[in-house]
Amino acid sequence: MSEQPATWSLRADWTEPLRRRPLATAFGCALAAAALGVRTGARPELAAVLYLAVAGTLLAVVDAALRRLPDPLTLPSYPVAAALLGVAAAVDGDAARFGGALAGMAALGALYAVQWVAVPDHIGLGDVKLAGVLGLYLGWYGTAAWVAGLLIAVLSGGAAAAALLLARRAGRRDALPYGPFLIGGTFAAVLLYAGS
Repeated sequence: MSEQPATWSLRADWTEPLRRRPLATAFGCALAAAALGVRTGARPELAAVLYLAVAGTLLAVVDAALRRLPDPLTLPSYPVAAALLGVAAAVDGDAARFGGALAGMAALGALYAVQWVAVPDHIGLGDVKLAGVLGLYLGWYGTAAWVAGLLIAVLSGGAAAAALLLARRAGRRDALPYGPFLIGGTFAAVLLYAGS
């Protein structure tokens, strides 16, 4: 039986970065949940926001380590986030807000899908899959939050890439994990617009 290359086993085991530093990962999840939860307050979408905090932190850790956003974390987030926000909309009696969330999901997912088709070397398919989930949350908080989340992600990712290039710690062809910037932009937008 032939042995699989080391890169295959590393890519197959996306849980390794989480297991390598379990306390730091748990602390990061708790910190994100506390910050986003306190900002959201006792509102119907609190459970959805806490899910975003934990799942987003786990995805950011994995992407930073492996430059990969694993489907087992990303894809289940669609039905979970949609269900939690749907319940929040029902409790609030605000179907329009849930419609905004779905529109935000479609728009951000489409935006990143077009980028992936046009310049596949600059964005990964995992980023496209993640963008739709994050668009749900950004759309929930409205157009201003959607735009803010997108701009923060793009500008912070660009600034980090420029800093690495200037410091000669990366070249023009080096891949930079973009998931943490997408997630950070969404976290920032929630902190700015939750409760409004």
